[in-house]
Amino acid sequence: MLDQIQLADGISRVEIAELTGLTPQTVSSIVRKLITEGIVREDGATVSSGGKPRTLLRVNAGAGLAVGVHFDPSQISCVVADLLGRPMVKLQQPVRPGASPAEITNAVAGLVSEVLATAGVDRKRVLGLGLATPGPIDQTLGALVGPPQLMGWTRVPLKEMLTEATGLPVTLDNDATAAAIGECWAGAGRGVADFAYFFFGAGVGGGLILENQIYRGGSMNAAEFGHQSVQADGPECYCGNHGCLESLISPKALVAATGMESYDAVRQAAADGHPVAVEAVEVAATHLATAVVNVANILDIDLVVLGGHGLRHLENRFRDATAKALATRPLARSIRTVRVEVSPLGADAAVVGAAALVLHTTYSPQVSELLSL
Repeated sequence: MLDQIQLADGISRVEIAELTGLTPQTVSSIVRKLITEGIVREDGATVSSGGKPRTLLRVNAGAGLAVGVHFDPSQISCVVADLLGRPMVKLQQPVRPGASPAEITNAVAGLVSEVLATAGVDRKRVLGLGLATPGPIDQTLGALVGPPQLMGWTRVPLKEMLTEATGLPVTLDNDATAAAIGECWAGAGRGVADFAYFFFGAGVGGGLILENQIYRGGSMNAAEFGHQSVQADGPECYCGNHGCLESLISPKALVAATGMESYDAVRQAAADGHPVAVEAVEVAATHLATAVVNVANILDIDLVVLGGHGLRHLENRFRDATAKALATRPLARSIRTVRVEVSPLGADAAVVGAAALVLHTTYSPQVSELLSL
């Protein structure tokens, strides 16, 4: 119901009942609870042909505020967002190479204080802090377990460290899963029951939404799309396999393939039509398309979303190659074509997703409980 109210931005109780299949009595009971908790508000009325006008319902965006932090090996980003996942303020700062967990904790705590002060938000109004980091993550311990791009970070209890440093409850997840949840709240995944999210950062990650629920898998680290083997004789990946998607299309891989000094240089050269850069990017896009087709064939999803800061300036090339592959290669293509979209959240996908982690954790369980009334 909350999804329907958010998507419509003005919907009546009768329309909710028609869309969800719930009885009018059940809808009224749940709406009453949502209004009491301040999550939903009544706002105006529709014109009705016969009968009394229907009162419209809208999400009360200010009812819940969340802080989102994306910790990447190169920078920390921080936002404070409302219940619709809309950022009010965003700040960033670089990460010192080789920074220790204690240094990162202090830096995050300082940035959180700064973003709240800039937004003029009292810490008491904040539901919690969502933290998106590189994986793998042990959710039981709230710990990062040896992220390959963070040397020496072995079972770092970052959730506990940040809870103590900020005084806020912390929700921890890998950056790609957080970004997928962000797409549900404020991006291309709104209202889509089944979709796969490909996240482009320092590496390639993923998130899965199946039947409107985030799918995490047995170890809570599902959707590692970057570790599909898409080239049998490809380079060795740090995970131990050969020809992984990440080892072929990550920023590091594209810099190596072109011999250019930085990833920004590669992206700019590709945008300018430099033949070496264009060829490297097109080969990378072909590898991505193969991985996407594999996911589409296995999961029969409705949508593929491409996002993350690593995609910037390459969006069209990657999207076009993926769309062509989805139109011509999946087994079910004669029944329907899986859509592919570039995330409207752009480079902010992970940090907005981090804030959405808090909103998802806070409100989704409550809605489930309301349905059992």
